[in-house]
Amino acid sequence: MSGEEETFGPACVSDHCITCADVAVEVRIARLLPDGLADVDTGAGIERVSVALVSAAVGDTVLVHAGEAIAVVTP
Repeated sequence: MSGEEETFGPACVSDHCITCADVAVEVRIARLLPDGLADVDTGAGIERVSVALVSAAVGDTVLVHAGEAIAVVTP
């Protein structure tokens, strides 16, 4: 790549983003990555979020707020 960061899922083009809104949203972990990151399925595409604050596995549903998983909803 030419030094540009790779983008996953739909880009935020309005005032509302699935991971930046004032509420947490449920997403499913699709793939765990190094450095406390994960690709998650939002239902509208794949986004990359931090999972550094939670112990989650592939297939778990987590609550995400502002790009950070804050709770695991499924055991």
